[in-house]
Amino acid sequence: MTGNARDLAARFDLEKLTPEFYDDPYPTYRALRENEPVKRLPNGTVFLTRYDDLVTTYKNTKSFSSDKKKEFAPKYGDTLLYEHHTTSLVFNDPPAHTRARRLIMGALSPRAIAGMEPDLIKLIDSLLDGIAAKGACELIDDFAASIPIEVIGNLLDVPHDERTPLRDWSLAILGALEPVVSTKAATRGNKAVKDFLAYLQTLVERRRERPGNPERDVLTRLIQGEENGERLTEKELLHNCIFLLNAGHETTTNLIGNGLVTLQKNPEQKQRLIDNPDLIKTAVEEMLRYESSNQLGNRMTTERIELGGVMLDAGTSITLCIGAANRDPAQFPDPETFDIARTPNRHLAFATGAHQCAGMALARLEGAIAISRFLARFPNYALSGRPVRGGRVRFRGFLSVPCIIG
Repeated sequence: MTGNARDLAARFDLEKLTPEFYDDPYPTYRALRENEPVKRLPNGTVFLTRYDDLVTTYKNTKSFSSDKKKEFAPKYGDTLLYEHHTTSLVFNDPPAHTRARRLIMGALSPRAIAGMEPDLIKLIDSLLDGIAAKGACELIDDFAASIPIEVIGNLLDVPHDERTPLRDWSLAILGALEPVVSTKAATRGNKAVKDFLAYLQTLVERRRERPGNPERDVLTRLIQGEENGERLTEKELLHNCIFLLNAGHETTTNLIGNGLVTLQKNPEQKQRLIDNPDLIKTAVEEMLRYESSNQLGNRMTTERIELGGVMLDAGTSITLCIGAANRDPAQFPDPETFDIARTPNRHLAFATGAHQCAGMALARLEGAIAISRFLARFPNYALSGRPVRGGRVRFRGFLSVPCIIG
């Protein structure tokens, strides 16, 4: 087994992944952690799998940059995908990152998020009513994906009859973040950015004419800026609205879908949560750890530096494997076991440090309400066919989960 693991680690190439890897990457991540935790890939980049190495990288923003201009220029060329992914909050360093994050966080205060709970419960109960009427569901389309689209739509105050294209735009733009991007995926992603920008320009014009409540309407807050006069440029405003939808949609959809499938595959834990619904908060944290919605992050070294016992030159592109770090036995006892009461649980599903997810409190709320109310309503739900994975390594989730509700 040790020899096989060593060979698995030696052969690993992020640009040449197998169908087996997409189905279950964790044996490969374990092999890398144990044999080559700071793995030099054939393309010259470095792949990290240990928890401590990821934390070090996240917290040292001076030596490990989030700016993606050098990395994305050859990947995307002079395209809208390049413009988007080098303008949005997540792929920038201070001061651009700080300015955008401060404006967004002002609209995602604990008070604002608490105020969303009644509408969120109403939305989820309405979706559950529809599932009950059918007697079965497609867990992603009928439930998991429908929740964050409405929540982010509400945050930006997008009219309900204009929300239909939002999910497809999001999937196309985020799909182009995969390690290898086909011509077809790049074309689809660029068209999605173009269409999304065109829509947002009209939405912003309408909002300038009729501002909303900046305490609840993120778009109005971003347009008006801070009292000290700090504002985003027009390009920053539009691209960070796209980022808000994409970040809030894909990861939360995956949290809900991954969580309900993982519970179904662990019937003792599922029954434990049914019997002890007050465990929902720790259960959501364990779902985030065990099947991280976002599996990969990226940084670039700004100077020659040692990491995990390996010297890295300035300009080295680094992939941070969140999925591997969240199963590191040095941090999590018995990490391959799904335990809904696990504590402490300092997982990295939302990263850590300056780039810790701005919307993590909202994602946790959505996940907790969606999963707890689904489980209370349909405790005997079961998969009625093989779930279909999304075929992506960065964002781990399902495209389809056929389900009966018992």
